[in-house]
Amino acid sequence: MSHRLFFAVCLLLAWPLLGPGASSAEIQIIDATGRTVTIHNSKRIVSVGGSVTEIVYALGLSDRIIAVDTTSLYPDEVKAKPNVGYMRQLSAEPILALDPSVVLADQDSGPPAVFDQLREAGLPVVLIPDDPTPHGVLDKIARVAVAVDEQEKGQALMARLKAELDALENAVAGLPSRPRVLFLLSVGGGGAPLAAGRNTSAAGIIELAGGVNAVDDFEDYKPLSPEAVVAAAPDFILVTDRSLGLLGGEEGLLSIPEVGLTPAGQNRRVVAMDGLLMLGFGPRTGSAIAQLANHLHPGITLRAANP
Repeated sequence: MSHRLFFAVCLLLAWPLLGPGASSAEIQIIDATGRTVTIHNSKRIVSVGGSVTEIVYALGLSDRIIAVDTTSLYPDEVKAKPNVGYMRQLSAEPILALDPSVVLADQDSGPPAVFDQLREAGLPVVLIPDDPTPHGVLDKIARVAVAVDEQEKGQALMARLKAELDALENAVAGLPSRPRVLFLLSVGGGGAPLAAGRNTSAAGIIELAGGVNAVDDFEDYKPLSPEAVVAAAPDFILVTDRSLGLLGGEEGLLSIPEVGLTPAGQNRRVVAMDGLLMLGFGPRTGSAIAQLANHLHPGITLRAANP
């Protein structure tokens, strides 16, 4: 598929559906729930979800963001914005008190009842699909760009990112091996560690970086027994920087018996990455792919065009 046709398809997925009575200043967009949302202006945005916030910044619209959630950590300047709390534990009152013109939120945000309250108060809420694939990243950018009425900027950002992802895909396709990678979302907290199964952001980034997800018999994130961790036989253990820090570093992770018994543990092959970079599937996805691929395939050096 040509770049031009691909962009046209992505933008059509999110293109404003102007009704007979809609003014040219209005945008109507179908969000991740299938709702048609009417946006009268996007000058005062509450942005919920780290990758959604990154996209708004990448479009050059940081001045429109009046508040973010706790997962919005990049770029650093976003940390100075007012914060409405964790994306899955939002409350309507703090958001309404900010008098936003629109809420842009990752589809996994909630609770749903809070968004219902916001809608009842007349506030447009646009839930952005979160598909951890290259196409999903481009579609996410297209939808955010439509919601803020900046389609041309969105198309330019998509063009840069697609070229970067295509180049990385070609480079990874030529790698001679596919190591097994076990991503642990939560480990060392007293309970069984949560591992990434199919259709997760972790599984997606592992595959794009030239690895194989070590557990594929379930979807989402589920606890693994010590026996299951050993049976997964990963060549690499992948964690977030934050998780590794809570464990006291690499030694703390490898001291967990079941982790130490894996090939990854025995060979001290631990990869720790920034969680938002690795799992966000936003404008920096190319950087995440390159960084992880360089860890999984010693001896190669991949670089993203937009680190």
